[in-house]
Amino acid sequence: MGRRVCPFLAVVAVVLMLVFTPARARFVVEKSSVRVLAPEHIRGHHDAAIGNFGVPDYGGTLTGVVIYPDAKATGCAEFPKKFKSKSGRPVILLLDRGECYFALKSWNGQQAGAAAVLIADSVDEQLLTMDTPEASPSTEYIDKINIPSALVNRAFGESLKRMAEKAESEGEVVVRLDWRESMPHPDERVEYELWTNSNDECGARCDEQAAFVRSFRGHAQILERGGYARFTPHYITWYCPEAFKLTRQCQSQCINHGRYCAPDPEQDFGAGYEGKEVVVENLRQLCVHRVANETGRPWAWWDYAMDYKLRCSMKEKKYSKACAEDVVTSLGLPLAKVLACMGDPEADAENAVLSKEQEDQIGRGSRGDVTILPTLVINDVQYRGKLERTAVLKAVCAGFKEGTEPHVCLSDDIETNECLHRNGGCWRDQATNVTACRDTYRGRVCECPVVNGVQYEGDGYTHCKAVGPGRCALNHGGCWSETRGERTFSACSDNALTGCRCPAGFQGDGHTCQDLDECKEKLACTCADCHCKNTWGSYECGCGKGNQIYIRGEDVCIASSMSRFGWLMDMDLGRETCRVTSLFQPNSGHSLLRFFDHLLLSFCIDIEKKTMVCTKPQG
Repeated sequence: MGRRVCPFLAVVAVVLMLVFTPARARFVVEKSSVRVLAPEHIRGHHDAAIGNFGVPDYGGTLTGVVIYPDAKATGCAEFPKKFKSKSGRPVILLLDRGECYFALKSWNGQQAGAAAVLIADSVDEQLLTMDTPEASPSTEYIDKINIPSALVNRAFGESLKRMAEKAESEGEVVVRLDWRESMPHPDERVEYELWTNSNDECGARCDEQAAFVRSFRGHAQILERGGYARFTPHYITWYCPEAFKLTRQCQSQCINHGRYCAPDPEQDFGAGYEGKEVVVENLRQLCVHRVANETGRPWAWWDYAMDYKLRCSMKEKKYSKACAEDVVTSLGLPLAKVLACMGDPEADAENAVLSKEQEDQIGRGSRGDVTILPTLVINDVQYRGKLERTAVLKAVCAGFKEGTEPHVCLSDDIETNECLHRNGGCWRDQATNVTACRDTYRGRVCECPVVNGVQYEGDGYTHCKAVGPGRCALNHGGCWSETRGERTFSACSDNALTGCRCPAGFQGDGHTCQDLDECKEKLACTCADCHCKNTWGSYECGCGKGNQIYIRGEDVCIASSMSRFGWLMDMDLGRETCRVTSLFQPNSGHSLLRFFDHLLLSFCIDIEKKTMVCTKPQG
């Protein structure tokens, strides 16, 4: 855990690993995908082993240009200048394995402007996980690595090198690193677990765990309160072989007669805290989580773990049973239930909680053995990368089924809204800014939206249209519309749930409409004494004689003042319209309105015979 283990403990650890680890246990290499996009003749898909440091972009992708600096470029020394690609794409630096730590290569690559580092294996073998060296003053750079790194096999690495060296003549080598399937995302809830320790005197690793619990607590509680995730803490223990049970070392480090053990915090059996105190506190924290779950507050574990590290620190000599119980009580958790869960650490019997922990350490399904602390497991896959708030949140969010991510996963500090750049390539109505682009954690999806209760339909990429009631209120349902002065015409009708039809006075397909010239087309104002003037969306019709007015509904001109005694009404048999003229001289004493007030004519049109009978009503 960051310090050199004394010879006795090293021997015991080896013995215990042999005793504890069955033949089926294994280490699982977590992988990402590398897809070559250019040049064309080497396009293809390859696996890469995710490094156990830096920040893998779980749920995301990175497209960049492969640059291989020099022959046998190891990256063990700082690069003299920053790398840039001709196309402006991010640089994916390719380096050779050997001569120094994997992490140092990535650090030097990051300092030289690389967005990611690929390390080519030097031998033909199965992919392995690149790990970090032991913490020391010379490896402080590890926590500063913020780019992803991966190991590729020798054959693929050699192919990339050859093509990168020919980039001047044959074009850039473009690859896409893809972590979208590195984290399983089967449903709408993520299950994750943290293998940790209550010991806060194990050096850099313990400091890392404490900082993570403190910074991630808020996110974890939001996820759990909303039912989005289920978190389970775990603690590694081992058991003492029968031959060592009576030794001072086992009695100092184990409870339940050697069944459950943890390292002495100071690695000094005669001073400070003992390993068995760590085991008891680990057990207490497991029971706090169980009781918190029973009381409907599973997120309370995060409060307990943080408060205990602050209030009951080993460094301040407060790591004790009394302090722990004060923390339990202050959080409103039933202490009696926690104690009942813990059982008797002195009993010569198995503890159900700790026995289950030892079983869970063994790899199962897609998850490998848990052998180091801390270990984070998400959806049964071991997380690779540094234990840091933003990096872990990205990995947890990658575990949600696409489109079901909670709001915390879409915060600005962990993901980029792809809809902001060219609308994600989706459909967008420029007039209303309604878009089919919906941002998710893994990237955008193009789906026609629902806006103010109105559904849009379409493929989401090239077109969407509003359908159903109320559609005309949203940019006229995507139909043609135009306003001139105070007049607006639209091809969208509230009487039709779909489709676009040009209104009266216009012609077109409903998406484009042009003014219809009724005068030119002789669709109106065709009577003998009429003269026609086209207007936008309509027309104006006047009569040739000053004492006549135009009746629009009948398309005729009649005298504005008439005698009340007679009319001559003719049927234009070709157009089936009436032409009305006066039989007598106009009577200036009677206006047209007064005439119709005194004399009403009823018209009976016999269309079949194309005749009209004019009758004068009685009275």
